[in-house]
Amino acid sequence: MNPQKKFHLVFSIVMAAAMVFIMTFIITLANVGWIDGFVSIWLRAFVIAYIVAVPLIFFLAPFARKLTGRILGMPA
Repeated sequence: MNPQKKFHLVFSIVMAAAMVFIMTFIITLANVGWIDGFVSIWLRAFVIAYIVAVPLIFFLAPFARKLTGRILGMPA
């Protein structure tokens, strides 16, 4: 695997972890409140969302970069 492809994969893994960690915590807290069992409910949501997020970020990030460049009028 070339360094650019490896970077993109590691970026996707790290970005997904950061975003999913924060978002699932906030949404779970908003939906159920700070109840007994909150952590297990949140971790279940985290695992499910993380499994979905990594491939989504991996495949959508290049498109998002290109679209952002077009919106800002930057050369390809």
